[in-house]
Amino acid sequence: MRPAFSVIFLTTLIGAGQGLFLALYGVEIGAYFDLIVPAPARFFVGGCMLSVTLLAAGLAASFFHLGHPERAWRSAAMWRTSWLSREVIVLPAFIAAVLGYGAAHYFAWDASGWVGAISLVLCVALFVCTGMIYACLRFLQEWHTPLTLINLFLLGVASGLTLAAAFATYAAGELAEPLGVAAVIATALALVTRVAVLARNARIRPTSNLQTAIGIKHPRIAQKSQGLMGGSFNTREFFHGRGVRFVRAVKWIFLLLAFPLPALLVGIGLAQNAPSLLVHAFIVQYLGLLAERWYFFAQARHPQNLYYQVIS
Repeated sequence: MRPAFSVIFLTTLIGAGQGLFLALYGVEIGAYFDLIVPAPARFFVGGCMLSVTLLAAGLAASFFHLGHPERAWRSAAMWRTSWLSREVIVLPAFIAAVLGYGAAHYFAWDASGWVGAISLVLCVALFVCTGMIYACLRFLQEWHTPLTLINLFLLGVASGLTLAAAFATYAAGELAEPLGVAAVIATALALVTRVAVLARNARIRPTSNLQTAIGIKHPRIAQKSQGLMGGSFNTREFFHGRGVRFVRAVKWIFLLLAFPLPALLVGIGLAQNAPSLLVHAFIVQYLGLLAERWYFFAQARHPQNLYYQVIS
């Protein structure tokens, strides 16, 4: 598949925003049960503003993927059957809920816990909707697995916790260490599931072949041309157009930037009490997640490419 950078930014930005909210609400729940020190209001208010900024930026990025942005409202019409339509509905609702959660802490409302619980439900629903957009596609074997949803969730949680740890160094210093430790653990879990996906996809045997692609059962078929003098919509939209070496390099880049390097920076930053290293950890991890999402799309082999193999 051809990676669309608007969708890459959408999934990575809202994932980080969701993970950041989960970190905020986790701190409140942990403090309620005396498992962690209470955080000041500025931590929740500032964190919610940061989360909303990421979510809104992701929503804005999605408009660049539309041929007619003025008709974006129609994308919610098929909510009964389309995971994309459900995502379009849940995302603005989640943004509104996070704004309400931040307002509850700003005005010291007693209902902050309930507002957070509603936001939590919407957060999980958004993860499910976004993940199922890809996991429900049976013809893309690389995506059609529960690991797609699990990995999307863990990547969002890991990046959100890393950002929360960096933010805590400025808004609630006593929370930087527990959030940093949680970020390293989440990053390690995300690495395990991502490697599991890579191992699974490496063993996939395509269910389609050249014979089924064109409806001819002859055992020996050799394609010489796709029948056109140049490219077409199919060759542009369903193939990334990069060589094997480039794709392999992107894989190793995201495996380094998204997982071990940010975890190392978080560890050093906590050990040396260096807030800037935690900020750099999030930046590095986010860049790695951009590469990871590019690879996620590029690795998916659309069956139509069995027919459009040669441009001539």
